[in-house]
Amino acid sequence: MTATLLDDATQARVVAAYLRRHPEFLSEYPELAAKLTMPPREQGGAVSSLAVYQLQSLRDKNSELERRLAELIEIAAENERLMERVHALTVALLRANTVEVTARTVIARLSADFHTEQVRLLLFGDEPKLPRADWLQQIPEGAAGLPEFAEFLRKGEPSSGRLAADKLARLFGDAAAQIQSVAMMQLGDAGILAIGSADPNRFQPGMGTLFLKMIAATITAALARARDVS
Repeated sequence: MTATLLDDATQARVVAAYLRRHPEFLSEYPELAAKLTMPPREQGGAVSSLAVYQLQSLRDKNSELERRLAELIEIAAENERLMERVHALTVALLRANTVEVTARTVIARLSADFHTEQVRLLLFGDEPKLPRADWLQQIPEGAAGLPEFAEFLRKGEPSSGRLAADKLARLFGDAAAQIQSVAMMQLGDAGILAIGSADPNRFQPGMGTLFLKMIAATITAALARARDVS
């Protein structure tokens, strides 16, 4: 036991000597500062730089936590706003009873509620009652009529980011030169929905696709219901 006490005392002196020679040690290992304690003034201790360092370290951690919390709150608020818009789109589509009204509702809601600059609806088949409009393309050949999007249609997942010039031209026609980023959604066997923006950062590769999937599923179901009614 005595040998153990001597060893502990020796090790303590070695550690103390090392810290005296390397006063910057805690700046390299800040996590240790939070675990060290100082004796209070009543017991002969003194307010040292270590106590100040610990306090500053805690303040820095609190500031970082507050920053992260603010970011999470903002993300949650934005997700809530998006959910409200998706809900409004769903309710509006429930009121649509024809393919034409459904298509017009999709374009109107996405343009107004989601602040989209260019929206294009590419529908497979030939519906004579659908209007002639810049926002609508009918593809009588179905998916075979869009060979440039064969890979996209094969995957069946939403896509976001930049597109090659030929694909932009196929989707947006004369407005293609204004488009810097695009979000695309496959509407089941019904076609493709494309949203274009002049902001290159509006739709980026790797962005979350949950809301895009929800929008696509809602529109796909609405188009199928409208065609069944017709």
